[in-house]
Amino acid sequence: MSSLTYDLTLAGLSVGAAAALTGIGLIVTYRATGVLNFAHGAIAMVCAYALRQCVVGWGWPLWLGAVVTLLVLAPGLGVVLERFVFRPLAVLGSDPAQTLVASLGVFVLLVGGAALLWGQGARDDAPVLVPDEPWGQLAVVLVLAAAVAVVVRRTRFGRELRAVVDDRRLAELSGVDADRVAAAGWAFGAFTAGLTGVLLAPYVRLDPYGLSLLVMEVVAVAVAARMRSTAVAVAVALAVGVAQSQLTRLHPSGWGEPLLQAAGTNLFVVALLVAALVLPGVGAGDALPRPAAARVPAPPGAWAVALVLFLLPLGLAGRDLHTAVQVPALAVILLSLVVVTGRGGQISLGQAAYAGLGALFTALLAAGRFPGLPRLPEAAALAVAVVLVAPLGLLTGWPAIRRRGLALALATFAVGVGVSRFVFTQPYATAGLTLGRPAGFDGDRAYYALELVVLAAALAATHLLRRGRTGRALAALRDHEAGARAAGVRVPGLKLLAFVAGAALAALGGGMLGMGLRAFDAAAYDPVRGLLWFAAVVVMGADSTLGALAAAALLVGLDAGARGGVAAALIGVLAILVGRFPGGAPEAVRAVRLGLRPRRTAALTAAGVRVRDRLRAAAPRTPGSGPAPVPVGATAASAGGAGSADPGRASRSGSLTRAVRPGPAGRVSRAGAGPAGPLLAARRLHARYGGFTALDGVDLELSPGRITAVVGPNGAGKSTLFHCLAGTLRPVRGTVRFDGRDITALSAQARTRLGVARTFQRLAVFPSLTVAGNVRVGAEQCRPGDPGAVERSLRLLGLDGPLRALPAAGLPTGTLRRVELARALAGAPRVLLLDEPAAGLDTAEVTALAGVLKALAADGTALLVVEHDLDLVADLADVVHVMDAGRIVASGPPGRVLDGPGTGAGP
Repeated sequence: MSSLTYDLTLAGLSVGAAAALTGIGLIVTYRATGVLNFAHGAIAMVCAYALRQCVVGWGWPLWLGAVVTLLVLAPGLGVVLERFVFRPLAVLGSDPAQTLVASLGVFVLLVGGAALLWGQGARDDAPVLVPDEPWGQLAVVLVLAAAVAVVVRRTRFGRELRAVVDDRRLAELSGVDADRVAAAGWAFGAFTAGLTGVLLAPYVRLDPYGLSLLVMEVVAVAVAARMRSTAVAVAVALAVGVAQSQLTRLHPSGWGEPLLQAAGTNLFVVALLVAALVLPGVGAGDALPRPAAARVPAPPGAWAVALVLFLLPLGLAGRDLHTAVQVPALAVILLSLVVVTGRGGQISLGQAAYAGLGALFTALLAAGRFPGLPRLPEAAALAVAVVLVAPLGLLTGWPAIRRRGLALALATFAVGVGVSRFVFTQPYATAGLTLGRPAGFDGDRAYYALELVVLAAALAATHLLRRGRTGRALAALRDHEAGARAAGVRVPGLKLLAFVAGAALAALGGGMLGMGLRAFDAAAYDPVRGLLWFAAVVVMGADSTLGALAAAALLVGLDAGARGGVAAALIGVLAILVGRFPGGAPEAVRAVRLGLRPRRTAALTAAGVRVRDRLRAAAPRTPGSGPAPVPVGATAASAGGAGSADPGRASRSGSLTRAVRPGPAGRVSRAGAGPAGPLLAARRLHARYGGFTALDGVDLELSPGRITAVVGPNGAGKSTLFHCLAGTLRPVRGTVRFDGRDITALSAQARTRLGVARTFQRLAVFPSLTVAGNVRVGAEQCRPGDPGAVERSLRLLGLDGPLRALPAAGLPTGTLRRVELARALAGAPRVLLLDEPAAGLDTAEVTALAGVLKALAADGTALLVVEHDLDLVADLADVVHVMDAGRIVASGPPGRVLDGPGTGAGP
């Protein structure tokens, strides 16, 4: 027994050493560039093929092939990727989602290119670089880990690396060549990928898909190390490798045997699931809202062309029609990605799992092998399979509530790999399964016609998710998640809806694809296919249903009409370029059309010149500067422009404003300001970031009809206090009460629905929606029974007229500030929290904003302003609080407080 334990330990150390190499390479690349390299496994696969080509194909000596592969090809490939793929994205200021798509594009391109060059069949003659014993591989790992530690801690390059990791822009200002650091990181990461590939290739299946996915499965060791510590990554890799090897000695009987055997051969997948779903999300802090643009409409006649092309196969026969049968089914699967990614803005790399489950459940139900259910006809089996799979969308939807960006990508990828390894490839679930077609649709032509009907229904359902209240809420979630929460959108429920609907569509398409192939084929739903489908949808326009149809036809048609791998290579090239056109192919086509359009200089007619002169004489203001300045004592209705509101409406139900009348001592008293007590009160708030105390027992009260301002230097705690009040940060101790109710534990969207609205220092508008659409989101979430709320808000902020129908994307900052404020006001809040409301505005816009805020206070709204413009604070505020070191150090009227020391404000 001891000899068996020793032998299994040695085998586990060998596997763990290869996994440790992957972890080291991923960590170094991530620390140098901030990119989680999803192409790591593809680079390993290409290097393994390259070494085989040199030694087996060309007859080179092993040492020469290894030198060329590991010291020239691998690092050279890393430098090329950094220089021509990821550096341009960094220069363009792309977000992690675009970088992720580019990384997946590299993965897909390399996999497709390898399939074109070397074929898709498995190879068993890869040369052995290091014998199948752990000591040589372990020595390589330990030497590399020690070298990385020495370089990072003891050398100038290591100091530059740490500086780039902490703050790339500040490092560049200090003279650090961040591009050189990034190139070195990519070169080393690619070298470790190549070394992993050539070490594993002789002992596993060498094919473009298998080896690439195998290497990506061990990304768990880097995630467990928080993408920071190479020592932790090595320890985790060796531990998991030894444990996986020891599990092979267990042979239980009964129902647990196949599951334990699956775990014994896929323990790294289990580790990936735990690391991705349980541990804190990697890169979650980097997942900023992705820039969104106005939706690009389909070219005229595009749908007519698509209809004709999809009807053409009805005239085909034989092999051609059999291939065409796959297109509508794949289109339905890709529509699921349009729902999840295009509509909901959530990264999902595991849709292939849901498609495969749809096919598997349909086959099991039709065969009478599904536990607890009788045998069903194929059509009923498909419908029941969709119903069964849809709730399983919570496997990826539930992690999405707490994760975004790279963390969500890892979680969805882990679920896809887990389902593939523990369900699709296990004989207990799939052995001997066949799948027929519904009665009356056994022939290819009849079945294709049925698929077109189902596809039309799926298109209609997807189209419904773009329209109405749900469609606008999904667009808000996609464009700016924090802004959607601030508008009152129930973000967790909406994310779950997107993933459940996506799982249902994927299952429907997967079942149709299985019926078209007349069998359940696990390879058709491989996780690598899921990555290819995601990249294809993003390339063709994630929010475009027409793009999903085009992607399906492209994927099936290219691989059927050419050598396998052509479609993957083409999608990979396009995905690499998607950072320049975040909207995918539709945006690229629009850019080309605009570039080819002849430039014409616009000229005013004589009547236009006269009108312009009259407007200039009447209102000598900067175009687009917003509504005219509103003096203290004016009504909020007048702030929206002449005739923008009915002056006869003075109640809150009929108008957003009430009259403002002069009070004693020259101050402004507010009519109908409500009760004298505070509306929003914070008591003894404490907040900490690590070991730093951001708030230290802060008390604050916001009363109806009063404007309260908070000022102070950078790091004083102003933003932390604001987030505690808005619900985006929960204090360690203390309470927040609204109208006497404890709301400390309530989320931001729940507080908005109660009547606590906010704006952002950095604009939180929804670029893909129109101006009116932005405002309507706030009204629909908070005041669904008030149809006039949108119009009143638009008039109040001067946004009615032609401006209301314009997309928010591309509008000037001053206008967008008004859009954001109008959206907040559309919910008729009782408390309004404003974070740097004057940021980016010119003098005229600031004056107009001040007038609107004074009128809102006159209406009885409680306002809090966190602002660095002390002149604006002096003009607006009834009371000013000065913060320093997490405490309020002075409070009182602005005339007294702002003249004292220590009131310097910062962002």
